[in-house]
Amino acid sequence: MTREINGSLDAKGMTAALVVSRFNSFLTEQLVKGAIDAFVRLGGSEEDLLVVRVPGAYEIPVAAKRLAAGGKVDAVVALGAVVQGATAHAALINETTSRAFCEISLETGVPVIDGVVSAESLEQAVERCGTKQGNKGFSAMQAAIEMVNVLKGL
Repeated sequence: MTREINGSLDAKGMTAALVVSRFNSFLTEQLVKGAIDAFVRLGGSEEDLLVVRVPGAYEIPVAAKRLAAGGKVDAVVALGAVVQGATAHAALINETTSRAFCEISLETGVPVIDGVVSAESLEQAVERCGTKQGNKGFSAMQAAIEMVNVLKGL
């Protein structure tokens, strides 16, 4: 019989950190609310959740790496909102941070989940931060919880 490992959505006893960009805070605060909601709904305790604020999305990886390497959290969820402007700056930030989150996860063995909203317009960003298209903070926390449980099962 084939053996299969699946991660449950049970955050009981889990520790996690949110690294949140202050830039576009009217968007990122909605992501924080969604992530905390997911953590608590799925059995986690707010006392086991650390929120770290950084200036912008570009600064998230360095804080995420310190947290992941420190051995005090089971997962890190990166939260930010990058809206495309007239230049390629947003694309550069999105590509750089996304790659960094993957590298940190691979180096430390701690899941670093990319909850940075990448949007082409402000309207699109608002939709992804808690309206029509859900809340990326909530779904990022779900992914973090599931990955922690997958890793426990390996």
